[in-house]
Amino acid sequence: MSEQILNLKGSDLTETKLASLGKVLVDFWAPWCGPCRMVAPILEQVAAEMSGKVTIAKVNIDDNPDAAAQYGVSSIPTMILFVDGKEAARMIGANPKGAIVDFINSQN
Repeated sequence: MSEQILNLKGSDLTETKLASLGKVLVDFWAPWCGPCRMVAPILEQVAAEMSGKVTIAKVNIDDNPDAAAQYGVSSIPTMILFVDGKEAARMIGANPKGAIVDFINSQN
């Protein structure tokens, strides 16, 4: 994982912590998930290109099953966009870079 992407634990997913990061795209993933591995390099690119506009973070659901349950994540990858600490939108599945960028930009 790069320095551009935060690796969060379930305890980091508080409204206060997320609000302190501004706009945050949290990728719920697992190492054994093929589509998750396909999305990983795309998120690296998005993190680099949109630095200052959005924070990209990842939560490994194997290590943080309570976080997945808390947010109702039943399939992965699931990306939840938080704005000011509150869930603004979610995207499920492996999507191309353009769709992920549009998804992020759709929420102010």
